Amino acid sequence: MALEKITKVAGRGVTVAGDDIDTDRIIPARFMKCVTFDGLGRYFFYDVRFDENEQPRRHNLNDARFAGASILISGRNFGCGSSREHAPQAIAKAGFRAVIAEGFAEIFFGNSTTLGLPCVILSAQDVRKLSSLVEREPQTQITIDLEKQLVTAGDLSLPLTIKPAAREALTTGQWDPIGKLLEGREDVERTAASLAYLQF
Repeated sequence: MALEKITKVAGRGVTVAGDDIDTDRIIPARFMKCVTFDGLGRYFFYDVRFDENEQPRRHNLNDARFAGASILISGRNFGCGSSREHAPQAIAKAGFRAVIAEGFAEIFFGNSTTLGLPCVILSAQDVRKLSSLVEREPQTQITIDLEKQLVTAGDLSLPLTIKPAAREALTTGQWDPIGKLLEGREDVERTAASLAYLQF
């Protein structure tokens, strides 16, 4: 089962400003009582987007100018706190295909990579430039090129950073370990058949 090679991601952006945005803000714990991840997009940044009466708050994620954005832009240490896999799942289920930030929490970064959700780092100055452009011109197309290690948008060409192992996994289609396991099913079954302690 060949996996998609993720070399580029393109789309419009939306900024959720702030540093140390933790996974409980991305997906509040009370919404994690689910059997599958399918409906989590509805609860993406729920407490930021809605008040206690479930009325929309004034926020970029509720702003019609950014409707359909597929690239999330944020600050330092994005995805910190609990290691819940639900956070990157909620981002993906909400329709986002990549995250650009000044830095990421380690476990969040790993969980995102295994979903094929690239998390790339720009300098604080370059995040500000990109966010300003998106705020002024919400229809701007952003392209994340993992092979050239560049984020381009309008007249901006910004060098990105991503861990080499994650970049290789994404660009070669080896980002999902479960997919790799299923791809090698015949080898797994052959090995299992040769192990005496698995014979009943």
